[in-house]
Amino acid sequence: MKFRKSVETDINDIMNIIRQAQDYFKEQGINQWQDNYPNNCTISNDIANKNSYVLLKDNKIVATVAISFDGEKTYDSIYEGEWISNNEYAVIHRIAVDNTYKGLGLSSAIIKYAQELCLNKGVHSIKVDTHEENISMQKLLEKNKFKYCGIIYLEDGNKRIAFEKILH
Repeated sequence: MKFRKSVETDINDIMNIIRQAQDYFKEQGINQWQDNYPNNCTISNDIANKNSYVLLKDNKIVATVAISFDGEKTYDSIYEGEWISNNEYAVIHRIAVDNTYKGLGLSSAIIKYAQELCLNKGVHSIKVDTHEENISMQKLLEKNKFKYCGIIYLEDGNKRIAFEKILH
């Protein structure tokens, strides 16, 4: 497998995976990633900001993620809990795996790559948020030793549950 920064020509492949995830959430009745988000513009911005990554298996894009080291202003206020640390951190957003490749541990592989990126930059914390009904993401975070920290609210007012992992 290969993990690399995304380029503009990856957008169609990335959006195909995102659309699969959007359909899955819709089928599950989870109001996450609906209303045309994330869209081509979101992914294009991730690529322009050098935050977009893809995971390739046999030269095919099988998963996507955004990893940012720019902070996240919606994380400045956390409710019913607190962050483990107040140090520099990475944020994982928009993690998705092609339906054909689900169940192979690719999301955990992406988290491991994210951890390597962090440690290479001397960053020892990863923060992430997800919809409270997105149980598969919560299980992934738990499996990868993330700790539940509290509740954050997105810019549009939507509630998300927040997690953090300290890297050693």
